[in-house]
Amino acid sequence: MAEKAADSAAHMLRIDSAIAAEQDTVWTRSERRRWLLTMTLGTCVLYASRLTVPLVMPAMATEQKWSKTESGVVLASFFWGYTLTQFISGYMSDRYGGERVILIAALMWSLATLAIPPIVRCYSHPLSWSLIALRVVHGASQGFHFPSLSSLSSKRLSEHDRGPFFSIATCGSAFGAILAGTAGSFLLTYFGWPEVFRLIGLCGIAWVIYLRYTIKATLKQRSFTLLPQPKVILKEELRSAELPIDEWHIIIASPAFWAAAVAHFCQNNCFYIMFSWSPMYFHERFPAAKDWVFNIVPWIFLVPATFLGRELSDKLLLRGFTTTETRKIVEGVCLSLQALGLLILPFMKSFWLAVACSTCIIASSGFHNNAVMVNPQDLAPNLAGSVFGIMNTIGALPGFVGVYFAGYILDVSNSWEHVFVITALINIAGCIFYIIYGSGERVV
Repeated sequence: MAEKAADSAAHMLRIDSAIAAEQDTVWTRSERRRWLLTMTLGTCVLYASRLTVPLVMPAMATEQKWSKTESGVVLASFFWGYTLTQFISGYMSDRYGGERVILIAALMWSLATLAIPPIVRCYSHPLSWSLIALRVVHGASQGFHFPSLSSLSSKRLSEHDRGPFFSIATCGSAFGAILAGTAGSFLLTYFGWPEVFRLIGLCGIAWVIYLRYTIKATLKQRSFTLLPQPKVILKEELRSAELPIDEWHIIIASPAFWAAAVAHFCQNNCFYIMFSWSPMYFHERFPAAKDWVFNIVPWIFLVPATFLGRELSDKLLLRGFTTTETRKIVEGVCLSLQALGLLILPFMKSFWLAVACSTCIIASSGFHNNAVMVNPQDLAPNLAGSVFGIMNTIGALPGFVGVYFAGYILDVSNSWEHVFVITALINIAGCIFYIIYGSGERVV
């Protein structure tokens, strides 16, 4: 009896220690604000870096005499690397901490951005594997960002704060597009396309320095470690007693996970095609139009759309809708609005109506940021980084398949109508699938 009592006391002591450790790892309000600013700025520069090649592609393709298929290969090769690192980045972040992973990856994609102009000028006329390899490295290093951000927010924030933090941090993508669209368009017009890469690459290096400062400031203020946290080990041990079946088997076999993955695939297919090809579309259809208009205006509305999606989610939850119902409604708004815009866009004769359709398509992604993008934290909060990594691996596939296929269609048929209508149909299919099988309930 004495031994049992001692064992019980020791077990309770381990639980108390783990709970204390868990409380120590959660950010305070001031830390949360600091990290929110840091990660929003990081996502901003990340997307500005990602947008550089689509932004300058018309000028670069003309100078290098690339066909649309070759342009599609250059655009799509980014996503070859982006796909490869999704799961490993989530796993590494869950195990070692998202702070370090994001820091090292950001240094890599910043240097890759700076390296693109000399590689293009020296080796890419005609198109060579050197540029493609660099684009793969660029994509692979950027693939660490969002799974690590998901893991970081799930470990350092309370359940109530995770969704708002993640959705606001992803708003940085819109600011990044605006940065690339304004400064990039100016540099492209007056100084040439290589200067776009130099500016954004230097911004990336500056953010790496700022992120390092944020990490050191947090470590100085708090004594938490970036190594695996005791709370994770304890929870894994406690859950293993309750769940005899392997957790990953449960996740992979869950219809809710596949619904999120399919919806993410379909939405990303739409987003990446617009992201990669819309500058070329406007350049061909409306050659007299100002570049900065279609490179900036659609992205300006992504920020309020993201907050509108957050507000809609909160209102639905307050009115008694379940998390599952809320996620389905918000994601349904995203995919259906995008499909509608895609069906209308190729038939627009007016430049401003075409910009309005493009704005509707891109801004609707703000609703996605408040639905499927936070779904891994609903389904598996303690494995959010890894689950997000797998989901984003699937979601990154259209980055090279869809983007390349769009270029091939344009080369063969020269039909923007075919590209946009097919993309709209994929969105509709994803919307139906998620409404049927999607869930916001915890799986493991």
